[in-house]
Amino acid sequence: MKLSTHLNFNGNCEEAMKFYEKTFGAHINFKMTWGESPMGGQVGPDWQSKIMHMSLMVGTTTLVGADSPPERFEKAQGIVISISVDTPEDADRVFSALNEGGSITMPITETFWAKRFGMAIDRFGIPWMVNCEKPMSA
Repeated sequence: MKLSTHLNFNGNCEEAMKFYEKTFGAHINFKMTWGESPMGGQVGPDWQSKIMHMSLMVGTTTLVGADSPPERFEKAQGIVISISVDTPEDADRVFSALNEGGSITMPITETFWAKRFGMAIDRFGIPWMVNCEKPMSA
C-alpha cells in the first residue's frame, strides 16, 4: 500500500503545485487539465484549462492536487499536512515560504521534540506543520 495526500483547490491548483514544487525542491511528474480529460464535457469553457489531476514528488512522497468544480469545492478543514525537513535552516525557509500571503497558527521555534517546529496556513488555504526533529535519545 501507499498513502498520498490529495489537495482540492478552487481554481488555483496549478499555481499552488508550482509553488510547492519550488518551496519543497520537488518535481511535478504529471499534469492533466479538465479539457484534456474524458470529463472535459462535464465542465464549462472557463474550466477547461483548470487542473483535473496534477502530482509532484516531494522526496519519496507523492502530493496530488486538483481543481474541484466550483459547486463541489470545500475548504480544507480538520487536516494538517506535516512536512519534515533535515535542518533548522530548511525548516525556517520552508515555513517562511508557506506563510507568505497566508497566516501563522504557531510561530516556528524550538520545542522539546524538534529543533524547529511551526504551523501555518498557506495562501491557498492549506494548513501545514513544518518539523525538524531532534535526534531521539536512547
